[in-house]
Amino acid sequence: MNANQYSREGVHACVGECYEAWKDETGGIVAVAQAKALAKAEASPEELGKAAYIGCIACHGANGEGGIGPALAGQPPEELVAKLVQYKNGETRGTQSALMWSQASALSSDDMNNIAAFVQSL
Repeated sequence: MNANQYSREGVHACVGECYEAWKDETGGIVAVAQAKALAKAEASPEELGKAAYIGCIACHGANGEGGIGPALAGQPPEELVAKLVQYKNGETRGTQSALMWSQASALSSDDMNNIAAFVQSL
């Protein structure tokens, strides 16, 4: 496949024959989107939570062991979700609440439950 300055992994900015070859190989953009949606639908809460936890690693550690932020490993899932909901609602829980408000504001209820399921699996 011919790459250009816009090409990178997962993004194919080719046109003409290049695009047709990519479309023949992958089924095209609709097929790629459907495959991603299917994979997400079939993923376990732990798998989905692992993907969402990426934003947590810097402060809470790769294994939930803590660091800048408190340890999450070993906390009951219901407690983790309750804390995330409080942060999402702008409630103060400690000295680093302001940091968590922005992090939690982007999370859906499903995201919170999936993160808690992933942390429980650690």
